[in-house]
Formats: sequence, structure tokens, C-alpha cells
Amino acid sequence: MRTSFALKAALSLGVVFAALTAAPFVAPSARAAAGDDPAQREARWQDIAKTMFQDRARQNGEAIISLDAPQRALDASLVPMTVTLSDKIPMKGMYLIIDDNPSPVAAHFTFGPAADPHQINLRVRINSYTNVHAIAEAADGTLYETVQFVKAAGGCSAPMGMSDEEAMKGMGEIRLKLADESSDKPARATLMVRHPNFNGMQMNQVTRDYTPARYIQTISVTSGDNKVFDLETDISLASNPVIGFGLKPRGEIKVAVTDSEKDHWEKSFAASHLSN
Repeated sequence: MRTSFALKAALSLGVVFAALTAAPFVAPSARAAAGDDPAQREARWQDIAKTMFQDRARQNGEAIISLDAPQRALDASLVPMTVTLSDKIPMKGMYLIIDDNPSPVAAHFTFGPAADPHQINLRVRINSYTNVHAIAEAADGTLYETVQFVKAAGGCSAPMGMSDEEAMKGMGEIRLKLADESSDKPARATLMVRHPNFNGMQMNQVTRDYTPARYIQTISVTSGDNKVFDLETDISLASNPVIGFGLKPRGEIKVAVTDSEKDHWEKSFAASHLSN
């Protein structure tokens, strides 16, 4: 199941901040303050899960999926996340959901035949003390769930420390590094995309106006004629995203990026030229 943009809009609080013309949608259980008790956090998660997955059952993912995140973030606007998936069952996709963020769905990966989906690294914004859920979707449709509580605050509204013009310089630049390249085994890759990922909640420190939202919505990676992954994302992804992933190189690697203004960037890489 791919997360539709309509669904993300229904869950999102932050997109409305970008327009600053209407009050944001808040799910019934999402109104409690940060640092609320476990029962309130669980109620909020059940609201989100019901919207995301309807009545699909979610299994305990202890043996299938793990989430490595700092218990207390050093920088709430750049919180590292590592999701590790079992290699014992084939995987269709993975969701990363930050329960208390204005837009909870930080990432939805859909894996293709050229993917080695067993570890994903990325950096996110976290707005308040929150549970973070990682959900693995197996090829047979079974959902496996894990959760970690992260102490962080203000990551969505944190200014970038430079002017908007400086932040947008080189926007759309794509870089890719590939390690352990071999024709008979998976390789680790690091993808870097230059984009400020403005979320509409950041105040320009010079003009004191809110910077309009402009953020990456999709990233697609292919190798030869085979998909590595499609990523649907939103305002919770950190600025200038860096994503670590595995793949089975099957020829030229192509990366395509589209943002909320429908600007589109593509770049291709010859796999033989990418090793460190």
C-alpha cells in the first residue's frame, strides 16, 4: 500500500502552517502536550495507525525490525535514524512515523527487485518528545511494528542559520557514493540531495516572516531497469537529506527527485565509477 498524498495531508499539521491561513488539522488524540503519559501516547498512535493502515493487524516486530535512534537528540532538526530489517523474509516496504510531529509520516519506502532493504539510514526533524514507530511491510502484506521514545524539541521550527536564498543555492544537486561494489553481492550506498526542505514553520531571522513550505515529496532510485526504492516523504525529513541504503547494482543508477513545487531533478551514475 502506497501512502497517498491525500492521506498524508489528512495526517499533516505542518502543511497548513505553510499557508498560515487556517488552523491545522489535529487528530483527536493528538491534542495532548508533549511528554504526556504512555496511555495518551498509545491513544495517539492508535489514531494514526487507524488512518494509515485501517484494520490491518500489526505484529510485534521484535525479530523482524529494529529502530536505532538517540534517546535524547543532540540536534532536533537533524536526528539520525537507522532502521534494520530482517533478511529472513522478503520485504515490500517500510514506514517511519514520528507520532507527535506536525506531519507524522516521515518516510514510506517501497522496495524493488534491485533493493537490499536490510538497513536504511536517514535524518529527520522531531518537534517534541515523541514515540517514533517503524513499520515493516513484508512481501505477503504482513505488518511488523517497533517503537522508540525520543526526547527532542523544536526541530520543525528550528531556523537553518542562513538566508533562504543561501539555503536554496544548488537546490536539486544530487550526489551518490557506493561502497563494497560487487556484481555478486549487495552494496551500501549514500545518497545526498541538496534541498532546504522548508516546512512552513521556520521563521526567517532577517525578515521575521515564515518561510513558505517547499520540501521533497518523492525520491526514486533505479539500477538498470530495476527499481531500488521509491520514497514518499514530507516535512519531517531533515534539510539536505542524506539517505543510506543497500542495493544490488544492475547497471546505471538513476536518481529522480520531485518537490512540493513540482520541480524535478534527475541524475544518472555509472556504477563502476562510484566506489570510494
